Amino acid sequence: MKKFKLTSLILAAAMAVGLSACSGGDNANAGNDSGNASSDGYKVGVIQYGSHPSLDNCYQGVEEALTAAGITDIDRQDGNFDSATCDTIAKNMVAKNYDIIYAIATPAAVSAYAAAANTDIPVIFCAVSDPVAAGIVDDMAAPGGNCTGTSDILDFSSQVALIQALQPDVKKIGVLYTTSEANSISQLASLREVAEAQGIEIVDQGVQGAADVPQAAATLAAKVDCINNFTDNNVVSNLTVLLEQANSAGIPVYGSEVEQVSNGCIASISIDYVALGKVTGEMGVRVLNGESAGTIAVGQISEGTPVVNTEVMERFNIALPEAYADAEKVTTNTEAAAE
Repeated sequence: MKKFKLTSLILAAAMAVGLSACSGGDNANAGNDSGNASSDGYKVGVIQYGSHPSLDNCYQGVEEALTAAGITDIDRQDGNFDSATCDTIAKNMVAKNYDIIYAIATPAAVSAYAAAANTDIPVIFCAVSDPVAAGIVDDMAAPGGNCTGTSDILDFSSQVALIQALQPDVKKIGVLYTTSEANSISQLASLREVAEAQGIEIVDQGVQGAADVPQAAATLAAKVDCINNFTDNNVVSNLTVLLEQANSAGIPVYGSEVEQVSNGCIASISIDYVALGKVTGEMGVRVLNGESAGTIAVGQISEGTPVVNTEVMERFNIALPEAYADAEKVTTNTEAAAE
């Protein structure tokens, strides 16, 4: 597991008190149509905005934490990258009176927060870069209400330093982002501030959906020295298309976590999403044990791990700088890249 730090987060938790699995045999879900606690003790809902490696890793971590606490009655549902679907899932979970709802990625978190707003059902989010901008917490240190979770905001200072180390002559960094995703808008502003301080121009290209990605990526790739990818769900789920356009233009793409690098990006300061999910899961257990979600500070990543794709570096004739000699090294997952 890659090393990273979480700030503003108490990791110590009373994980298992009162949550050990009770006996129930094959009837664990019997009579649970109302969403009441099953023989495992609690009925947990998980709304995942969609399936791509980063979000799947988040769920893996959440599940690991819940299982460690003896909670196995987990209803995970996929929003298929559609906010309306997430709305429907969230409303159904609230109607069935689930004990807690986890939401993975911002659109899922917004849906869960809105559906549970007038109930006592806590919402614990994972991988929401800017929960304040998304309107689901009042403050990172004191969320308020009945909602908290973890943020995957990126370390742009380290990311820009990595790009400069691999491409010392970089002048323009391109960004493809979804105009309706609050996280991406916030991240774009943060990246621009860091890059401009280094004399680097950020060239952005907005898209509304997957259908816009091929042309937007081609247009952007023709203008810049490289492209930097966020945790934008629409772009990540269409990463292959972005990589195809960038490769055609002869420029590298930098990712935001190891899965993107394994799938063809050249490098990133990587987020460990399994670890982030596990901490998110532990936060929910604390709430089930009696803590108020609104008093638990939002967890933030403050340090990531450098990771490089040696095959992609060789293709672009880029040597690994001495400063990154200890970076995690991966090669391209050809099966994923061909999807």
